[in-house]
Amino acid sequence: MPDRLPVATVRRQLMLPLRFADGYVTTARVFSFDGLVDGREHLALGLGGYADGPPAREPGAVPLVRPHSECLTGDVLGSQRCDCGPQLREAVERITDSGGFLLYLRQEGRGIGLYAKLDAYALQDAGLDTYQANLALGYAEDERDYTVAAQMLRALGVSRLALLSNNPDKAAQLGRLGLTVTERVPTDQHLSAINARYLAAKAGHGGHTLGPPAAPPAPFASRLTG
Repeated sequence: MPDRLPVATVRRQLMLPLRFADGYVTTARVFSFDGLVDGREHLALGLGGYADGPPAREPGAVPLVRPHSECLTGDVLGSQRCDCGPQLREAVERITDSGGFLLYLRQEGRGIGLYAKLDAYALQDAGLDTYQANLALGYAEDERDYTVAAQMLRALGVSRLALLSNNPDKAAQLGRLGLTVTERVPTDQHLSAINARYLAAKAGHGGHTLGPPAAPPAPFASRLTG
């Protein structure tokens, strides 16, 4: 598979200021790509030193990378049914501090799409967990393929990375695609009364690591970089 990985190239890059609802601000270098195998409009955000272009790094240093699957309901609308929005917010700050990339991947609902994800929500309301609902709709439990993530990282000159993820499948797929995951760093546990069953299913069924409980957010946190 690594030898047959199609080559993608950077299509465009530009600087973009980011601001989150809690007041946290940073600056990202946003990359778009040509040649991604699924033809979708995935983005990479270079953060920290990687927002300024290739940084001077100590020998053996690797970027912190989070492949983050798009979640309109959680990332944009603030739904508490999942932990996607808080994970995105956490990842941007941690990668800004460490230096690396956030890959924003257009694969809603573990790859089944937005409408099907809402159908899955209805089945979860009837008693199924998040994995059972996908199966009941005729999909795999998780249909995400990280080939485009590997292409994007290769286009950015990354072959070794520290992976910011609770999901062992991400590390396994990237390894099969020829990248070296030097360590897997869990995100914090963004637990609430609403998403407790969802997180339990990810841990018990999907083998996800649950990191330490997230600290309460500061009333206003900001950082200007780049």
